[in-house]
Amino acid sequence: MSTPETPDTGNFENNPAAAPVQPDQPATKSIADAAPASAPGWERATLEKLAFAALEEQKTQRRWKLYTRLAWFALILITVWAVALRTPSADKSKPHTAVVEIRGEIAAGTEAGAEAIVAALRSAFEDEGARAIVLLINSPGGSPVQAGIINDEIRRLKAIHKKPVYAVVEEMCASAAYYIAVAADTIYVDKASIVGSIGVLMDGFGFTGLMEKLGVERRLMTAGENKGFLDPFSPQSEKHRALAQVMLDQIHAQFIDVVKKGRGKRLKETPETFSGLFWSGQQAVENGLVDKFGNLDYVAREVVKAEDLVDYTRRENVAERLAKRFGAAVGEGAVRAMKSAPSLR
Repeated sequence: MSTPETPDTGNFENNPAAAPVQPDQPATKSIADAAPASAPGWERATLEKLAFAALEEQKTQRRWKLYTRLAWFALILITVWAVALRTPSADKSKPHTAVVEIRGEIAAGTEAGAEAIVAALRSAFEDEGARAIVLLINSPGGSPVQAGIINDEIRRLKAIHKKPVYAVVEEMCASAAYYIAVAADTIYVDKASIVGSIGVLMDGFGFTGLMEKLGVERRLMTAGENKGFLDPFSPQSEKHRALAQVMLDQIHAQFIDVVKKGRGKRLKETPETFSGLFWSGQQAVENGLVDKFGNLDYVAREVVKAEDLVDYTRRENVAERLAKRFGAAVGEGAVRAMKSAPSLR
């Protein structure tokens, strides 16, 4: 009996070609073999693509900025148009009582500052239909300079246009606000209004004791003997205290002179009149600081005999606030651009 022959599978070691091919085993190639041999300058092509992408991004950002600014500008125009439609124009041929509000702190750059109040007063006096001007006051005071400018302008306009001026006090008419009120022909108050405070102050803080406890040394260099006058981090000398007091007394004397000229014989002066104290409306009527009790409607109806009220107060409207915000944003962008620009240092 013959033995069946075993098929010869071959020697894989001696005959590699006979080895079966594994389909899942990837062929091994080097990175150099994978790169196309005929692609010189690929670095330049990549840089060009990056540069073009950066340019497109900058163009997109510029377009968005332009669209945003145009949108703000359109919003401002729409708001101005809407405000113009809502604002009734005063009929100069119709008798009315002109109202100018003095509200809040009297300071430069505010709605109660001299610039805004004087402009409103001029418009009111020049209006042919205005039978009288009412100063509607609700203010704790502020700058004597701003109050002095307003007081002088009221007197000047009264002399030119020959129109009466009345002051109507709501909650408060103190210090610089009263400085303005005495330019009026008559002052009306409520019984509970706060009136007076005819005085001047200069306040601040001194930190010298605290600095000594903390071991902080103040190094102040000046050119001029009194240049460090009122420095809060330096001890206050008697000389500087005396100089400040002279200045305050001088401004106080100016205030007193304005009150006496404005009130005349109606003022019932006492040692406390110019001491800086304030009084209720009822007390103010008794001591001659003001004249009568009354509100805005009463004065327009019973005194001026022109019940229609026209407000001449200069107020910052929505459009102006938006314009300021838009302008501030543009200014901030310009500053950033200047900072990012190359410079010689």
